[in-house]
Amino acid sequence: MKKTGAKLAVYALEQIGVKYTFGIPGVHNTELYDELNISEQIEPILVTHEGGAAFMGDGVSRTSGSIGCLVIVPAAGLTHAMSGIGEAYLDGIPLLVISGGTRRDSGKSYQLHQIDQGKILDGIIKKYFLIERHGQVIPTIYEAYETAISGEPGPVFVEIPVELQLFQGEIPELTPYRPKGQSFPLDQAGIKKAVDLLTQAQNPGMYIGWGGVDASEESIKLAEALVSPVATTFQGISSFPGNHPLHTGVGTGPASVPASQKAFANCDCVLAVGARFAELATGSFGAAVPENLIHIDINPEVFHKNYPAKVALHGDAKVVLQALNAELASRNWKSPRDKAVLGQKIQADKAKYYEEWTGKKLADKVSPGHFFQALRKLLPDDAFAVVDDGKHTFLTAELYQVRGPRRMISPTDFNCMGYAVPSSIGVKISNPDKVVATIVGDGAFMMTCMELVTASANKVGVMVFVFHDGELGQISQFQAVPLNRKTCTVIGQLNVEGVAMATGAHFVDMQNDHEIEKAIQEAMEVSKTGRPVIIDVNIDYSKKTFLTKGVIKTNLNRFPFNEKVRFIGRALKRHVFG
Repeated sequence: MKKTGAKLAVYALEQIGVKYTFGIPGVHNTELYDELNISEQIEPILVTHEGGAAFMGDGVSRTSGSIGCLVIVPAAGLTHAMSGIGEAYLDGIPLLVISGGTRRDSGKSYQLHQIDQGKILDGIIKKYFLIERHGQVIPTIYEAYETAISGEPGPVFVEIPVELQLFQGEIPELTPYRPKGQSFPLDQAGIKKAVDLLTQAQNPGMYIGWGGVDASEESIKLAEALVSPVATTFQGISSFPGNHPLHTGVGTGPASVPASQKAFANCDCVLAVGARFAELATGSFGAAVPENLIHIDINPEVFHKNYPAKVALHGDAKVVLQALNAELASRNWKSPRDKAVLGQKIQADKAKYYEEWTGKKLADKVSPGHFFQALRKLLPDDAFAVVDDGKHTFLTAELYQVRGPRRMISPTDFNCMGYAVPSSIGVKISNPDKVVATIVGDGAFMMTCMELVTASANKVGVMVFVFHDGELGQISQFQAVPLNRKTCTVIGQLNVEGVAMATGAHFVDMQNDHEIEKAIQEAMEVSKTGRPVIIDVNIDYSKKTFLTKGVIKTNLNRFPFNEKVRFIGRALKRHVFG
């Protein structure tokens, strides 16, 4: 049979379960878009910028059973999308990028958009695929998809030259997709050794990352059997329910909240699940990790990178945790620790810290404690929270209670500003019956806020809470503490209501603590109609998070003595004399 490459590509995308594509049509992918328009399964979504497309695809992959898929033009479409591709790569998120390609049958050079895309992408994707014949289209897209979702997931890139899309080619048949699946041999000796260490420990602890997000039930079962406190990475914040008595918070070191610091102070054995001990998660590597470290991960390359493991267990977190639970149960072992006592202590420490943020209500600002308290009260447990990069990120981590797997997502190791608005659109499109609340600083909001045109055009009712302080809050605070200066961190005047008018979004003003609940309720009601909502939050950033204080202290302590004296002396001089 004869088929165009465009027809073959769309058939393959349908077979692997793609429901939406994000991108912008151009001369090198017009045929693909025409076929997508015919598809009864896939809806192509036009975006305002390919960077937004990549973040939307990321949101789809993080919160649904479908892979996020981009359909972009080569060259400029690629470079625009690279921030989102890089975010997916460092965060371990599957993403399928389909790009048109310049003609390879003309023999001509200096074509429009003619560039070596494989070279540009080297280092931020799992694999680059260049299709050269019609017969390669379907199997290549299947292989790319399997590559994206296997092992530690990540983005893949498929380039389809325009002549293959345009012209028909002979293929023997339309091959249906058959999942390959993956399995890893269980290290039975390692399982037994891990349980030996956990049962012999006086104060075991669990530390869970994004790699454990789909193993929440197994993690709860093990934590309760061990009577172990549980902390998460920032990316893995939804991997363990925040309302569980044994949940302490994000991180375990000086950059973590008091409940975590106290619960892990005397920890003599840590079970790390799907966590890489990266800089953000460890507060600039300030977390102390005991010698008895048991590390579970699907990617064996993460073992022993920053902290050596006594036992390294390669495999899917869910399967390995099931094996650990089974081994523990077979021993009829009972923890000497009292689960109720530990849980009460953790919750008391949490409550005491929260009280620091929820004092008298402010009449001129919105205090983070009262904001997140109201947000948690009014949002359903299964609502999605999408967070950007900035000071608001760490406030959310410390003050917002996440109650279900994948119910909070954010940029982490790539740490790209501008993530939240487009990502939340992807989340809402793929979860239309769920509430989606976006929390973003004004600086990050300005980067991608025009994607709310995409939300309005497609009737995507996301709520965007803009923490508006007129600065790049986290960095300006890092500057102010040691330098007593703010260089290039005070942003221009932003009219948030004007952005709402320009994008077709509904506008809500939130000026002080007395307006919080009313503003959230109005936003929720309007968003139900399919209209996006922008809430201008007059945020009070005067109180520092533990992450801010902990990171500054950790990094200063690493300085050579002479440099430490110089930095402290300069800070004192500037704060005293201005």
